[in-house]
Amino acid sequence: MGAVAITEAQQALGAEGPNDVARAAAGDRRAFERLYRDHVDRVYSLCVRMCGDRTVAEELVQDVFVRAWEKLTLFRGDSSFATWLHRLAVNVVLNARKGDGRRRSRIDDSVEDLETLPHATDHVGERMDLQQAIALLPPGARKVFVLHDVQGYRHEDIAELLGMTSGGSKAQLHRARLLLREALTR
Repeated sequence: MGAVAITEAQQALGAEGPNDVARAAAGDRRAFERLYRDHVDRVYSLCVRMCGDRTVAEELVQDVFVRAWEKLTLFRGDSSFATWLHRLAVNVVLNARKGDGRRRSRIDDSVEDLETLPHATDHVGERMDLQQAIALLPPGARKVFVLHDVQGYRHEDIAELLGMTSGGSKAQLHRARLLLREALTR
């Protein structure tokens, strides 16, 4: 099968063609549209997990892809496009959270007692699903939990991303796991 046939087959399946990134960087909107379709679900999932709010996540996804379009010429290809886009999405979410933090009191990131979490359900015996439990975590613990346990970042990387020590990242992860365990076993 020739290179043209392979590229056409990949595009027909919605797979990222080898030249889509280069074409999009050169201004090809159709190539960027293919990249968007190939990656939007993963970016949305990441945004929902990190911010805990589907509506906010939808807005953040749009911000991620606008930023990707603007910065695509800076993509060097040192890593895969998916990895670059993932890192861009994490940065967009973290920057949005920083903006929220400036508007809100710093009390959000302070240590909360387990009792401050809302009850998992109004029906006795029913259990909250993991997505809802993650959304109820305090912002600092949620960020670290998602970055470490969901996305697979190391504590050193999380510390750099969030401007904390790796020990602080470990403490927040421990806190998040305790709160999740409590919320999911009610």
